[in-house]
Amino acid sequence: METVSTFEPGRYLTRVNNAEYLEVKWRLVWLRDQHPDAAIDTEMVSLTDQVAVFRARVSLPDGGSATGWGSESPSDFRDYIEKAETKSIGRALAALGFGTQFCPDFDFGAAAGRVVDAPIDLASTRGRQEVARRQAGDAAVARIDDDATPRQRKFIEAIAREAKLDSAALATEAEAAFGGSLDRMSRREASALIERLQARDRATRSDLAS
Repeated sequence: METVSTFEPGRYLTRVNNAEYLEVKWRLVWLRDQHPDAAIDTEMVSLTDQVAVFRARVSLPDGGSATGWGSESPSDFRDYIEKAETKSIGRALAALGFGTQFCPDFDFGAAAGRVVDAPIDLASTRGRQEVARRQAGDAAVARIDDDATPRQRKFIEAIAREAKLDSAALATEAEAAFGGSLDRMSRREASALIERLQARDRATRSDLAS
């Protein structure tokens, strides 16, 4: 029997710049609802008096995983270290499909009304999982080569639209990410493609800013 999801993300969406956004704290509840044993690891990659940089990795029991990066500066927030960590977690969760396809990132820039999540306590989120989930029986164990989830596919499509990638260009990115076809993409391969597309987007933004 499959685990019945009791968390409804649509109930917790907020509007940001005319797009729907799901705060990181609710993404974590969603994650624990569907994958109670998921692992979240964060690492402070760099810390100076100018910026804090964090890397977060979310690993699912079925073998799927994603990495997210986040940075903040003390000129923006006094608790910039905690906010950078939260940002990295949010990006990793979004890469796994725990987010909203039209608002996957939350670094909009100060002039546009930038959204930054409040720092979260990872330990406390495990306490919420008993409230958020309900077991309908023994959960079927998903294999890492299971098909990509609908959320992952929708997220990939949204990133591609934003980057103005046509189907041929997206197929090329998929080939580079995991050496396969979009039609037969696994969960793990989808995560790899999402990470590649996000890295491509960050590089493009950096080039435009320089």
